[in-house]
Amino acid sequence: MDSSHITVRPADLRDPHEGAALVSLLDAYATDLMGGGTPLRDEVKERLPRDLAARANAFVLLAFVDGTPAGAAVSFEAYSTFEALPLMNLHDFVVAPSFRGRAIAPRMLEALEAESRCRNCCKITLEVLENNHRARGIYAQFGFASYELDPAAGKALFLQKKL
Repeated sequence: MDSSHITVRPADLRDPHEGAALVSLLDAYATDLMGGGTPLRDEVKERLPRDLAARANAFVLLAFVDGTPAGAAVSFEAYSTFEALPLMNLHDFVVAPSFRGRAIAPRMLEALEAESRCRNCCKITLEVLENNHRARGIYAQFGFASYELDPAAGKALFLQKKL
């Protein structure tokens, strides 16, 4: 049995060590095929912790294994007009490859759900690549499912327009 100590907690992105941990984890994720395969630009790495710390709607979790950064969840509170309640969007979710399979993702999802409930959010939303079967399996275990109002209307699609 793994005797590692896992800690999941809100990040203090004004702390340079925690900001660096987040940037390192997100950069590793960005270079992975499931993250687009391209590292973060230097100016993004430099700005990211400060910019996120300044956003009142940002909520960032960091996971540590025996003090080593192992995972990150970057989410943003938004608003559901159909429910007239806040919602939480999980924007980036990463567990470093060397720490996968150690129940870090479930611990971060539990912490995100707890924070979302404290904020009276009506739901948590996320996007996941259709071929990211491992992540989809974890999300399904936590009750995430495709979004559809009525099967006749079809499932919602995630779209983007780069500016």
